[in-house]
Amino acid sequence: MSKATLGKDIPMSKSRRLVLSSLAGLAALTLLCSLALGPAAAAESLAQLHASGAVGERFDGFAVARDAAYAGYVKDVNGQRAQVYKKAAAKNNADPKEVGKVYAQTIMKKAPKGTWLLGPNNKWKQK
Repeated sequence: MSKATLGKDIPMSKSRRLVLSSLAGLAALTLLCSLALGPAAAAESLAQLHASGAVGERFDGFAVARDAAYAGYVKDVNGQRAQVYKKAAAKNNADPKEVGKVYAQTIMKKAPKGTWLLGPNNKWKQK
């Protein structure tokens, strides 16, 4: 068996091969994670996505991905909200859809300037 070499004639030690192999694996893992998580993983907060216009809010208490790159992120946010609305509805013997509309008022009020809001008339308005 021949020894692995670095460049043309410089032999590479086993420990150096292991380090380089580990670094290559780490780089591949980092790339895979960034592709899987998408640009939403880089966003610091929902407020920033609101302000940028990438994510809007609907009259029923659910977020809307105005930029398709954030669809997965919005799906997660809406899943969490649906659970909150369901629990609050059960506690108050109410319809979760009505609870969502009540929460929507607070969400829209607290949303930063620049947030796009979708009303019951299905028209967008920027805050």
